[in-house]
Amino acid sequence: MARPSRDSQTEAGQTKHEPKGDSGPDRVDAINQLFAEFEIAYHNQYYKAYSNEERLVLAKKYWLSCLANYAPAQIVAAARHVVKTHDFLPTVSVVVRACEDGASVFGLPSPREAYVEACRAPSPKSAAKWSHEAVYFAGKSTGWFFLASEPEDKVYPLFQYYYHALCQRVMRGEELVSPPPPALSQHIPKPLSAQENQARMKKLRAELGI
Repeated sequence: MARPSRDSQTEAGQTKHEPKGDSGPDRVDAINQLFAEFEIAYHNQYYKAYSNEERLVLAKKYWLSCLANYAPAQIVAAARHVVKTHDFLPTVSVVVRACEDGASVFGLPSPREAYVEACRAPSPKSAAKWSHEAVYFAGKSTGWFFLASEPEDKVYPLFQYYYHALCQRVMRGEELVSPPPPALSQHIPKPLSAQENQARMKKLRAELGI
Protein backbone atom coordinates (compact mmCIF):
# COMPACT_ATOMS: atom_id res chain seq x y z
CA MET A 1 0.00 0.00 0.00
CA ALA A 2 1.60 3.26 -1.10
CA ARG A 3 2.15 5.85 1.58
CA PRO A 4 0.26 9.11 0.98
CA SER A 5 2.24 12.31 1.40
CA ARG A 6 1.52 15.45 3.36
CA ASP A 7 3.56 18.44 4.42
CA SER A 8 3.28 17.68 8.11
CA GLN A 9 2.90 14.16 9.47
CA THR A 10 2.84 12.97 13.06
CA GLU A 11 3.57 9.67 14.71
CA ALA A 12 0.95 6.97 14.27
CA GLY A 13 0.47 6.41 17.99
CA GLN A 14 2.45 4.91 20.80
CA THR A 15 2.25 1.42 22.18
CA LYS A 16 2.26 0.05 25.69
CA HIS A 17 4.56 -2.75 24.63
CA GLU A 18 6.16 -4.17 21.53
CA PRO A 19 4.96 -7.38 19.87
CA LYS A 20 5.59 -10.44 21.96
CA GLY A 21 8.94 -12.03 21.30
CA ASP A 22 10.77 -14.90 22.95
CA SER A 23 9.24 -14.06 26.36
CA GLY A 24 5.64 -14.50 25.14
CA PRO A 25 3.63 -17.23 23.41
CA ASP A 26 5.19 -18.22 20.10
CA ARG A 27 3.62 -19.49 16.91
CA VAL A 28 3.87 -23.13 18.03
CA ASP A 29 1.86 -22.26 21.15
CA ALA A 30 -0.70 -20.54 18.91
CA ILE A 31 -1.04 -23.62 16.69
CA ASN A 32 -1.47 -25.84 19.74
CA GLN A 33 -4.19 -23.52 21.03
CA LEU A 34 -5.86 -23.47 17.61
CA PHE A 35 -6.05 -27.27 17.60
CA ALA A 36 -7.32 -27.28 21.18
CA GLU A 37 -10.14 -24.92 20.13
CA PHE A 38 -10.96 -27.20 17.21
CA GLU A 39 -10.95 -30.31 19.41
CA ILE A 40 -13.50 -28.80 21.78
CA ALA A 41 -15.71 -27.18 19.14
CA TYR A 42 -15.69 -29.95 16.52
CA HIS A 43 -15.18 -33.04 18.69
CA ASN A 44 -16.41 -35.82 16.35
CA GLN A 45 -15.11 -34.17 13.18
CA TYR A 46 -11.78 -33.49 14.86
CA TYR A 47 -11.14 -37.10 15.87
CA LYS A 48 -12.24 -38.33 12.46
CA ALA A 49 -9.76 -35.98 10.74
CA TYR A 50 -6.93 -36.62 13.19
CA SER A 51 -7.44 -40.24 14.09
CA ASN A 52 -3.96 -40.89 15.45
CA GLU A 53 -1.06 -39.02 16.99
CA GLU A 54 1.14 -39.23 13.90
CA ARG A 55 -1.54 -37.67 11.72
CA LEU A 56 -2.11 -34.92 14.28
CA VAL A 57 1.60 -34.05 14.46
CA LEU A 58 1.85 -33.84 10.66
CA ALA A 59 -1.26 -31.65 10.54
CA LYS A 60 0.13 -29.27 13.14
CA LYS A 61 3.41 -28.95 11.22
CA TYR A 62 1.49 -28.25 8.03
CA TRP A 63 -0.71 -25.58 9.65
CA LEU A 64 2.37 -24.03 11.25
CA SER A 65 4.04 -23.63 7.85
CA CYS A 66 0.86 -22.25 6.25
CA LEU A 67 0.36 -19.66 9.01
CA ALA A 68 4.02 -18.66 9.32
CA ASN A 69 3.33 -15.09 8.13
CA TYR A 70 0.87 -14.34 10.93
CA ALA A 71 1.52 -13.31 14.50
CA PRO A 72 0.50 -15.68 17.31
CA ALA A 73 -2.18 -13.24 18.49
CA GLN A 74 -3.70 -13.18 14.99
CA ILE A 75 -3.80 -16.98 14.79
CA VAL A 76 -5.43 -17.40 18.19
CA ALA A 77 -8.01 -14.67 17.54
CA ALA A 78 -8.77 -16.08 14.09
CA ALA A 79 -9.26 -19.58 15.53
CA ARG A 80 -11.67 -18.29 18.18
CA HIS A 81 -13.60 -16.32 15.53
CA VAL A 82 -13.82 -19.34 13.21
CA VAL A 83 -15.21 -21.74 15.82
CA LYS A 84 -17.93 -19.20 16.58
CA THR A 85 -18.96 -18.76 12.94
CA HIS A 86 -18.41 -22.15 11.24
CA ASP A 87 -20.37 -25.35 11.80
CA PHE A 88 -17.72 -27.63 10.33
CA LEU A 89 -14.04 -28.21 11.01
CA PRO A 90 -12.35 -25.38 9.08
CA THR A 91 -9.65 -25.69 6.45
CA VAL A 92 -6.38 -23.75 6.44
CA SER A 93 -7.79 -21.30 3.89
CA VAL A 94 -10.68 -20.40 6.22
CA VAL A 95 -8.26 -19.51 9.03
CA VAL A 96 -5.99 -17.61 6.62
CA ARG A 97 -8.95 -15.48 5.54
CA ALA A 98 -9.83 -14.87 9.18
CA CYS A 99 -6.25 -13.72 9.81
CA GLU A 100 -6.30 -11.45 6.74
CA ASP A 101 -9.70 -9.95 7.55
CA GLY A 102 -9.22 -10.09 11.28
CA ALA A 103 -9.67 -6.40 12.16
CA SER A 104 -13.26 -6.98 13.33
CA VAL A 105 -12.07 -9.93 15.44
CA PHE A 106 -10.00 -7.47 17.47
CA GLY A 107 -12.90 -5.03 17.90
CA LEU A 108 -11.63 -2.65 15.21
CA PRO A 109 -14.23 -0.78 13.14
CA SER A 110 -13.98 -0.70 9.34
CA PRO A 111 -11.83 2.09 7.81
CA ARG A 112 -14.96 3.99 6.73
CA GLU A 113 -16.57 3.69 10.16
CA ALA A 114 -13.30 4.78 11.80
CA TYR A 115 -13.01 7.79 9.48
CA VAL A 116 -16.56 8.97 10.21
CA GLU A 117 -15.98 8.50 13.94
CA ALA A 118 -12.77 10.54 13.83
CA CYS A 119 -14.43 13.36 11.86
CA ARG A 120 -17.39 13.56 14.24
CA ALA A 121 -15.50 13.23 17.54
CA PRO A 122 -15.98 16.21 19.88
CA SER A 123 -13.11 18.16 21.40
CA PRO A 124 -11.03 17.60 23.37
CA LYS A 125 -10.26 14.50 21.32
CA SER A 126 -8.40 12.78 24.15
CA ALA A 127 -11.60 12.82 26.24
CA ALA A 128 -13.86 11.45 23.49
CA LYS A 129 -15.30 7.95 23.81
CA TRP A 130 -13.53 5.97 21.07
CA SER A 131 -14.65 2.59 19.74
CA HIS A 132 -10.95 1.66 19.64
CA GLU A 133 -7.70 3.51 20.42
CA ALA A 134 -6.57 2.94 16.82
CA VAL A 135 -9.24 5.38 15.62
CA TYR A 136 -7.93 8.10 17.92
CA PHE A 137 -4.31 7.61 16.89
CA ALA A 138 -5.20 7.48 13.19
CA GLY A 139 -7.04 10.79 13.56
CA LYS A 140 -4.19 12.30 15.54
CA SER A 141 -1.62 11.19 12.95
CA THR A 142 -3.74 12.52 10.09
CA GLY A 143 -4.22 15.81 11.94
CA TRP A 144 -7.47 16.98 13.49
CA PHE A 145 -7.43 20.31 11.64
CA PHE A 146 -6.65 18.51 8.38
CA LEU A 147 -9.59 16.16 8.98
CA ALA A 148 -11.94 19.05 9.67
CA SER A 149 -10.84 21.44 6.94
CA GLU A 150 -9.98 19.41 3.84
CA PRO A 151 -12.26 17.46 1.47
CA GLU A 152 -12.73 13.74 1.99
CA ASP A 153 -11.01 12.70 -1.25
CA LYS A 154 -7.84 14.33 0.05
CA VAL A 155 -8.08 13.32 3.72
CA TYR A 156 -9.49 9.79 3.64
CA PRO A 157 -6.55 8.10 1.84
CA LEU A 158 -4.14 9.48 4.44
CA PHE A 159 -6.38 8.50 7.32
CA GLN A 160 -6.85 5.04 5.80
CA TYR A 161 -3.08 4.59 5.50
CA TYR A 162 -2.49 5.37 9.18
CA TYR A 163 -5.48 3.34 10.31
CA HIS A 164 -4.41 0.30 8.28
CA ALA A 165 -0.91 0.46 9.80
CA LEU A 166 -2.38 0.71 13.32
CA CYS A 167 -4.74 -2.21 12.71
CA GLN A 168 -1.79 -4.35 11.63
CA ARG A 169 0.04 -3.45 14.84
CA VAL A 170 -2.99 -4.32 16.96
CA MET A 171 -3.41 -7.67 15.19
CA ARG A 172 0.27 -8.43 15.78
CA GLY A 173 -0.39 -8.20 19.49
CA GLU A 174 0.48 -4.59 20.33
CA GLU A 175 -1.66 -2.69 22.80
CA LEU A 176 -2.15 0.97 21.99
CA VAL A 177 -1.97 3.34 24.94
CA SER A 178 -5.27 5.09 25.58
CA PRO A 179 -5.12 8.89 25.48
CA PRO A 180 -4.94 10.33 29.00
CA PRO A 181 -8.00 12.29 30.16
CA PRO A 182 -7.57 16.07 30.10
CA ALA A 183 -6.27 17.48 33.37
CA LEU A 184 -8.72 19.40 35.53
CA SER A 185 -7.96 23.04 36.07
CA GLN A 186 -6.42 23.76 39.46
CA HIS A 187 -7.78 27.32 39.40
CA ILE A 188 -11.46 27.76 40.26
CA PRO A 189 -12.48 31.37 39.56
CA LYS A 190 -14.27 33.18 42.36
CA PRO A 191 -17.56 34.86 41.33
CA LEU A 192 -17.47 38.68 41.36
CA SER A 193 -19.54 40.51 43.95
CA ALA A 194 -22.29 42.94 42.92
CA GLN A 195 -19.99 45.90 43.70
CA GLU A 196 -17.15 44.42 41.62
CA ASN A 197 -19.52 43.83 38.70
CA GLN A 198 -20.73 47.44 38.87
CA ALA A 199 -17.16 48.76 39.00
CA ARG A 200 -16.20 46.63 35.98
CA MET A 201 -19.21 47.83 33.98
CA LYS A 202 -18.41 51.46 34.90
CA LYS A 203 -14.85 51.03 33.72
CA LEU A 204 -16.00 49.38 30.45
CA ARG A 205 -18.44 52.25 29.74
CA ALA A 206 -15.67 54.76 30.33
CA GLU A 207 -13.36 52.94 27.92
CA LEU A 208 -16.06 52.79 25.26
CA GLY A 209 -17.23 56.37 25.84
CA ILE A 210 -20.81 55.47 26.58
